[in-house]
Amino acid sequence: MSVLQPKKPAWLFASAAVALLALSVFLLLVQRRPWDPARAGGLVFGLVAALLYTIEILYPLRRRLLGFPFGNAQRWIQFHIWGGCLGFWFVMIHEGFRWPSGTMGWLLLVLSVWATLSGLGGVWLQKWIPAALSTGLQVEALFDRIPELLNRLRDEADGLAKGSSEMLERFYGESVRPALAGVSPSWSYLVNVRAGRDDRLAPFVRLAPYLAEEEKTRLEDLRTLYTEKLELDAQYTLQRILRLWIYLHVPPSALLYGLMLFHIGTSLSYQ
Repeated sequence: MSVLQPKKPAWLFASAAVALLALSVFLLLVQRRPWDPARAGGLVFGLVAALLYTIEILYPLRRRLLGFPFGNAQRWIQFHIWGGCLGFWFVMIHEGFRWPSGTMGWLLLVLSVWATLSGLGGVWLQKWIPAALSTGLQVEALFDRIPELLNRLRDEADGLAKGSSEMLERFYGESVRPALAGVSPSWSYLVNVRAGRDDRLAPFVRLAPYLAEEEKTRLEDLRTLYTEKLELDAQYTLQRILRLWIYLHVPPSALLYGLMLFHIGTSLSYQ
């Protein structure tokens, strides 16, 4: 299944239908009188957006709410995705698809765009990364255990290199041991979980013809350990990206909600 294909197409189609209906209502109303975000239709769309964002902000509490009001976690997730998109769409209609006129308006717009795009980016990451890890790598590891596993790989590699020929020991000390010193995350793994692997393993291939047959077995074992290390680097990188994404999405979304409440409060005080 493509990572761009929604798990529940019905939610996509229903959200698109609601968005189209809302746009139709907006176009109908704007033909009758000038659009004002603080009056009539503009106010209604703004309040609906606020309601959607309120339900969105409750997503982390879904377990405490025992699934209310969507019944189960899957429907909560679907609403969190599509409800957030609709909330942003209603914000745009609330503003009449015009640029904001003040600092608060710009803050709300920028944060709304950020929350929506980072949310959709998170959906993509949570679908693509597990698929990439399961299909592109042989090694599986929990994020918190990766440093421990790397230490074990290094100790095993040290044991293999000990007592080997001078050429193999020098190769190990200069080209392999430094790479086993710790995790080496790389953004390139986000594009390809096997990024750069062939280039990094090429020195093993070049060295093999110069070793005795019994040394080639050690070299091959070291190559296997080094390959596992590269896969742990990819695992660490992608799992860390998923963890960091939370900080890119949740705090700005919480700030957006707080500013939205302040905006509503100040707007109502002037009514």
